[in-house]
Amino acid sequence: MNFIKNNWKGMALCLAIAIPSWFLGQQFEVIGGPVFAIIFGMIITLFIKSKDALQPGITYTSKKILQYAVVLLGFGLNLSTIAQTGAQSLPIIVSTISVSLIISFVLYKLMKMPANISTLIGVGSSICGGSAIAAAAPVIGADDEEIAQSISVIFLFNVIAALIFPTLGSLLNMSNEGFGLFAGTAINDTSSVTAAAAAWDGMHPGANTLDSATIVKLTRTLAIIPITLVLAFFRAGKEKKSAGQGFSLKKIFPFFILFFVLASVITTIATSFGVDAEVFTPLKTLSKFFIVMAMAAIGLNTNIVKLVKTGGKPIFMGLCCWIAIALTSLVMQHMLGLI
Repeated sequence: MNFIKNNWKGMALCLAIAIPSWFLGQQFEVIGGPVFAIIFGMIITLFIKSKDALQPGITYTSKKILQYAVVLLGFGLNLSTIAQTGAQSLPIIVSTISVSLIISFVLYKLMKMPANISTLIGVGSSICGGSAIAAAAPVIGADDEEIAQSISVIFLFNVIAALIFPTLGSLLNMSNEGFGLFAGTAINDTSSVTAAAAAWDGMHPGANTLDSATIVKLTRTLAIIPITLVLAFFRAGKEKKSAGQGFSLKKIFPFFILFFVLASVITTIATSFGVDAEVFTPLKTLSKFFIVMAMAAIGLNTNIVKLVKTGGKPIFMGLCCWIAIALTSLVMQHMLGLI
């Protein structure tokens, strides 16, 4: 009862923002519900004089609901399907992830950017946008403003990619399979991958790149597991040095990632025994809605004025990562003889 008493007001506000954001995201898939939720949250918080009664629920939503979203995301991953269909894209995925993380680290050093924002932009650019940021943020202890900054940067280049990549693919005379790999490895967020692949299919009737691009994108999503574990152990090493005997790995270790893996295994085993994959659709949908709800909370905890003032360096980092990932995807496809 104390949980409800302390949290219901803040959670209700996040839910009230999430519902219209969700429907707007359905109408404008290139933008997506999470971005609408962050924007609405940042605007609404400007008009709230005191958040004392709301803050516990907002904090719970931005932290715990975000982790529940990542766990439920696992129900959308059939590991056997990914192993069969996504294996071809694995060298490209590994290359793009490596390049993005290296560039974000180099720019972090050169531009003296905050470590958490640099990490989130690198991870979000290379793996799967908002979902990867949602998984990495609690592991590295990122605050809501850092999450909002990173999501905003990823969103900007998602929209650009979804709009220009189909035309770019045509100019490069890419095959349908090649563009599916390009979209799946070089665009961050699932909704933007879907939008770009759908636009390509519209330009090339019968291409059916939507399915292949989505599978490649889901294969990238699996990189959440090793990345978050590496980040957890890296942070553990740093905190152990500073905390000494008071250090506790249990407080840092991302146990929610283990549940994410378990959800993926459950889906894989169930479908291998003939269970229709559509059974897990409600859980996948709930995962997406939880992310929208968590982004509403993050928006409520974000100072929009500060976000705009400090946006130059993160945007430049996002641009460099985005260009590098796109070029790496094209170069790797050329080297593998796929285009």
